[in-house]
Amino acid sequence: MWSERARSRTSVLTIRSRQVRGPFGTREVMIGRCTHLPHYLHQCVAREAGCGEPGQLSEEGDPATALASTKQGSGARDGVGREPRPARRAWDTGSCHKIVRFSSELEHRMNQQHVVVSLTDQVHDALRRSIAAVLPDHASADPLVRPSDHADLQVNAALGLAKPARRRPADLAADLVTHLTDPLIASADVSGPGFINITLRDVGIWTQVRDRMTAPRLGIAHPETGRRTVIDYSAPNIAKEMHVGHLRTTIIGDALARILTFLGGDVIRQNHLGDWGTQFGMLIQYLDEHPEAPWHADQLEPGIDAIGALDGLYRAARATFEADPAFADRSRARVVALQAGDPETVRTWKAIIAESQGAFNALYTRLGVLLTDHDVAGESFYNPMLPEVADELERRSIAVDSQGALCVFDPDVTGPDGSPIPLMVRKSDGGYGYDTTDLATIRYRTTELKADRILYVVDSRQALHFRLIFSAARRAGWLTDDVEARHIPFGTVLGPDGRPFKTRSGGTVRLSDLLDDSVASARTTVREKNPAMSEDRVEQIAEQAGVGAVKYADLSTSRIKDYTFDPVRMTAFAGDTGVYLQYAHTRICSILDRADTEFPGARFQVDVHLELHPTERALALALDQFAAVLAETAANYEPHRLCGYLFSLAKAYSDFYEACPVLRAPTTAVRGNRLALCRLTAATLAQGLDLLGIAAPRLM
Repeated sequence: MWSERARSRTSVLTIRSRQVRGPFGTREVMIGRCTHLPHYLHQCVAREAGCGEPGQLSEEGDPATALASTKQGSGARDGVGREPRPARRAWDTGSCHKIVRFSSELEHRMNQQHVVVSLTDQVHDALRRSIAAVLPDHASADPLVRPSDHADLQVNAALGLAKPARRRPADLAADLVTHLTDPLIASADVSGPGFINITLRDVGIWTQVRDRMTAPRLGIAHPETGRRTVIDYSAPNIAKEMHVGHLRTTIIGDALARILTFLGGDVIRQNHLGDWGTQFGMLIQYLDEHPEAPWHADQLEPGIDAIGALDGLYRAARATFEADPAFADRSRARVVALQAGDPETVRTWKAIIAESQGAFNALYTRLGVLLTDHDVAGESFYNPMLPEVADELERRSIAVDSQGALCVFDPDVTGPDGSPIPLMVRKSDGGYGYDTTDLATIRYRTTELKADRILYVVDSRQALHFRLIFSAARRAGWLTDDVEARHIPFGTVLGPDGRPFKTRSGGTVRLSDLLDDSVASARTTVREKNPAMSEDRVEQIAEQAGVGAVKYADLSTSRIKDYTFDPVRMTAFAGDTGVYLQYAHTRICSILDRADTEFPGARFQVDVHLELHPTERALALALDQFAAVLAETAANYEPHRLCGYLFSLAKAYSDFYEACPVLRAPTTAVRGNRLALCRLTAATLAQGLDLLGIAAPRLM
């Protein structure tokens, strides 16, 4: 399998080819797509790649191309019933490689031209030069430049370098200041035991505002370029409704995928659906014996969806299975028929999957989650690989016989009695379970998808499972030192009683009901704030605010911690909420819209020689931290860091707006600079919210 992705300033080119193996067929798929690329760049890419003209205008007028070639096996579809996208233009594989290579080079050159180096990084480089002059043996030391409440920036390098240099920290700091020469720095003063407080020149700060405001992507670099990450998240079960337990994996995984992609990473989303196993024999047999039971979307009454109907039928099938031994036997026979590829059984199985995925996709769309059918690689996809995995582990003596079962034992992972905990590769009856499937996913993602990093966004209760899986995969050589495999754990959503969120009857809360509760609370809040607003507008805002509130409440909490679901607090217009950030964005957009009417063109003017007001300075410095926060969020896989930054930014803007009139500024030049701060703040908030998967409406 090979998969490449390249981007220009306004486009995404993705070309992917792989063998897709389902239980009932194998096909080779090659998909390529390049959208929203300016026509002259389309021609440039094709000419340099030697492929000819790469496409034609789409109906919307944008150049767009797509290619797909398939070689079918015994089935026309893969294990989850997906069809290849229709081809518009066929290029051979060599041409695709050339396009990707040239597009990547083009992207790199264009990105390098538009990266705006942060003020912190500029000071960091100046301090590195100073350290090299004073302590040549420690030229590579980190200057430890940090934001500060006492100055624009603070440098802590002298405290750590003093001991190896055999000098007093304060004296070393003074020496570093003496050798610190950079036009960006207005002053550098030593304080306390050896801190260096840095004050930046106003002209440097205003120049930074201007450059970020005019640069594509706010001047953010692509530090993840060249790194392929597979993210495993969401993973609902076919024929079962998504519930509160799917909320955090779906939202956190989507945010990480968005952030890593924005930073230049090649991200492959994987939705590991539960679409295979004994439960399908039971459900299919029940449906066969109860043909009067409706479950197709077009058979159901309004307000009832297919996944809800299937969930109810699954529960009925489970009850019958446990109460009727004869039905249980027929269900087991149906499992055998499914595994053998019986046409009728397979047809029903595929229909169940299609109805379920339709319901999942509707919920993903409502949540603003980017998962699609093409990101699905469920249990059925890996099922044909399981015997190979078990045989390889057994052949290499990594897995051994244990009371008739095939197990992997890690001597470093033991239970309460001190005995190693087994990882079950093959059961004593010859069947396979989750352990084997997860080993197969790692082998596939490293050997076929060529992943540099694999992230599993799964709740914290599975920590031991992934420790055993990663250990076995490393012993097998599927995970090498060049591949990072990480379990991204998260806590539980709690109810008002501080316990795992349940319905009043003790059942599992449906994810759609949870969203409905939040939207209802947002609807009440919006009506109270805007009693004259039309009902249609109230509904639109309530949906954006309610869904955004759920996502922000989840993401703003450190993922490892539990949090309490409280729709009233989540949808408040004040405090650390998603609604507060959305409203802050709309307020800024309102100012910019008024400026367009009253002072056309004013917001594009920045006079870099003006003096900064303290709140202007604080806001500008906060805006300059965006790139660093994104890098930190990506490095730690913690979206709450981005949430905290956006909340602090919104508060800094509020302080600025209270102290500094914008549209009624004393001079045209001052108004232009303040409008620039407004525009950059709105763009940063919108970009940050988008990376969290939250809408940034212009009106509320």
